[in-house]
Amino acid sequence: MAGIYFHIPFCRKKCAYCDFYKTTELSLKGEFLEALKKEMELRKDYINGESVETVYFGGGTPSVLSPGEIATILKETGKLFRIEEDAEITMEANPDDLSPAYLKEMVKTPVNRLSIGIQSFFDDDLKLMNRRHNSIQSQQSVKDAKNAGFENISIDLIYGLPGLDIKKWEENLKKVFLLTVNHLSAYHLTYHKGTRLYSLLKKGILREIPEEESLEQFEMLVDMAGRNGFDHYEISNFAKNEKFSHHNLAYWFFGKYLGLGPSAHSYDAGSRQWNIPDVRKYIQQVIAEKVFFKKEILTKNEHFNEYLITRLRTKWGISKEFISINFGPGKLQEVISGMAPFLAGGYAREQKGFYILTQQGLFISDKIMEALIQVEY
Repeated sequence: MAGIYFHIPFCRKKCAYCDFYKTTELSLKGEFLEALKKEMELRKDYINGESVETVYFGGGTPSVLSPGEIATILKETGKLFRIEEDAEITMEANPDDLSPAYLKEMVKTPVNRLSIGIQSFFDDDLKLMNRRHNSIQSQQSVKDAKNAGFENISIDLIYGLPGLDIKKWEENLKKVFLLTVNHLSAYHLTYHKGTRLYSLLKKGILREIPEEESLEQFEMLVDMAGRNGFDHYEISNFAKNEKFSHHNLAYWFFGKYLGLGPSAHSYDAGSRQWNIPDVRKYIQQVIAEKVFFKKEILTKNEHFNEYLITRLRTKWGISKEFISINFGPGKLQEVISGMAPFLAGGYAREQKGFYILTQQGLFISDKIMEALIQVEY
C-alpha cells in the first residue's frame, strides 16, 4: 500500500500552537502549484510503480486552495501514478473556509474525506489558539459538509489547554458526538519551541495544566468515545464503523509514501527523505531541478525503534514473533525484559503474542517507548 502526501504550506494566519512549516505568503500560491507539479514529475518513480491507495492534503491549510486547484493537482497525480479507484483522498480544512458554495464545488472533486480542524467549540479557546473561525462556524462547517454530500468526516480537537477545565472538555466532546461524524482526532496541547504559546509559557503568562488534569481529560475522552461507539485505535485517534484514517495506517504499518511540497517527508522502505522547509527555496530549487531534500538510509536499529514507536501507539501493538524474525531473538529478549515492569504495573498487556498498551499505558507511552529504545542494536 502506497500513499501520497501533499504539504500545502499556506495559512491566512498562524495558529499559536502549531510548529508545522507554514507561511502566510499566499501570493506565492501560483508559483508553488507549478513547483508541486514539477516535483511530481521528478519523483514519479519514487514508489516504484506501486498503486496509490491514499492521498492526503495537509499543511498549512489546504482549504486555502480552491476546489479547482485541488482537482487540478489530483488530475496531474492521476497522470503520473496509479491511483486506486476507491482510494481514500483526504483534505484538511479550516471551518471558516467551508462555506456551502465551497463545499458544493469540492464535493465534485475526487476528495472523499474531510479532516476539519475545529480544535474547540469555545470562542475563548479559539482566541487563545489564534484560530480564524468561531464557535458557530465550528459546528456549522460539519453540518454544511454533510449537507453537501461528504460522508467521511473527521474532527480535530485539542485538550490540555490553559483554561479548558473538565466541564468545558466534556461539552466539546458532547458536541462532537451530536454531530455524528465517524472519526475524531484529539491531541494534547504541546508547547513547541518557536510558537506563540511556548513564548507565553516561558514568560510565565501561561501555565501548563497539572498532569492529573491532563489524565482526567484523556480518560474522559476515551470513556465518552467508547460509549458513543468509537474504536480507540491509536493514542489520539478514534473511529466509528471502522472509518480509520487509512493514510495514517500506512505510516504506522510501514507502507511506502511520497511526500510532496516544502517540509514533506517520504519513505521507501529503506530510507527517508524530507524536503526543505522553505517555500521560496523549494520553488526555486524544484524548478531548477536542483537538490531540494535531504536523505538518510535507515539502520536496522532505526527500523526497530520506528517499529516500536509507531506500533505501540496503536491498538494492534508490537508482535514478539515479528521482532524475533526481523531483529533477532536477542532483541526480543531485551523487549521482554523492558516490558516486564509495565506489564506488572498495568500499563501494558500481552495478548496472543502481542504487547499492547492499556489506557494508562497510552497516557505515558513516551516513557515506555524511551525505556524500550535505549539499547543500541
